[in-house]
Parts: sequence; structure tokens; C-alpha cells
Amino acid sequence: MPAPLDRHTLFEDAQALLTGTLFISLAVMLFNHAGLLTGGTAGLAFLLHYASGVSFGKLFFLINLPFYWLAWRRMGREFTLKTFAAVALLSVLTEFQPLVLRIESLHPLYAALIGGLLMGAGFLMLFRHHASLGGVGIVALVLQRERGWRAGKVQGVVDCAIVLAALFVVEPARIGYSLVGALALNLTLAINHRPGRYVVV
Repeated sequence: MPAPLDRHTLFEDAQALLTGTLFISLAVMLFNHAGLLTGGTAGLAFLLHYASGVSFGKLFFLINLPFYWLAWRRMGREFTLKTFAAVALLSVLTEFQPLVLRIESLHPLYAALIGGLLMGAGFLMLFRHHASLGGVGIVALVLQRERGWRAGKVQGVVDCAIVLAALFVVEPARIGYSLVGALALNLTLAINHRPGRYVVV
């Protein structure tokens, strides 16, 4: 008889949401400083940020609003509430992080690699505690849950499409570095986040 699944405690969920969003907010700051992009709703927020000057945090929060309906219907109330909390946390952290951290020099290739890995690690923390950062992440998890498609591969295809679409906004060299970041992020997810591998909820 299989052992019953362990459940995360409220404290474990809270620290995962905070730590995961902190990792991702640092990655966002690195990408922003280097003029890079990423995929998903964050990528859309970056594009609009570069085009309009409105802060990433505000745009990211607003873009995610339509996706909560899908999350509520397909992933449940707990997932939706945790995801809303993670999105709100990231939006706030990206607004205030420049007040406590300043970067003088940063090579875009290094920003892409470290930023992509930080995002991947942050997403893993959120996914393993039944949360995401909304948008494409929700769609990827729904497809993984219902069809067995790996979330990292689904997100990777969409992310690369968004980064390539940015050719109209960002210079080609930055697009190349951004693709390196997208590869680092999605390889981290594809290798470490497989259906059935992690059973704690």
C-alpha cells in the first residue's frame, strides 16, 4: 500500500512563495538592467515596459488578471490564491528592489545565464508548492496536468516565440542574449519538473 502524500505546511508554502519570487525578482532586475527580455506574461510586461515606460511591476500585475479564471476552473482555488499572492509579491518586489540594490556594470550574457537560472529555480519553488506566476505558467501547468506535456517544454515554445516577436522593439543582439536566458530558464524546468516526479502537494 503506497504511503500517503505529505502536504506542505502553511509556513513551507509561505517561505517557498517568498523565496521563489525573490529569486525571480532578482532575475527581472538583471534582465531589465541588461535590456533583455524573457517569455510568458513577464516577456509581455517587459515589451510594454520598454515601449511605454510604465513600470514592469504594474504591467505584470495587470496582464495576469485574465488568467485567474482559467486557474480557478482548471487548477482549483488553492492554486489560484497562491498564484495571485506570488504575482502580487513579484510586482511589489520589482518596484522596490532598485531601492536596495544597484548594479554598476553587467554583461548581458552573464545577465541572461544567471537570470535564466534564477528564474528557473524560482519557478520550481512555486510549481512544487502548487503555485505559478500566472499567464503562460498556468497554461503550461494545465497542459502538463491534463495531457502530460512537460511544463518546461510548453513554456519554452511560447517564450521563444515572444522573444522573437520582440525583434520589432529590441536590437537583435539583445534578442540573442534573451534567447540564451530563455534556454537556461526552460532547460531548468524541463529537467527538474516532470509529471509524477514530485509528489508532495
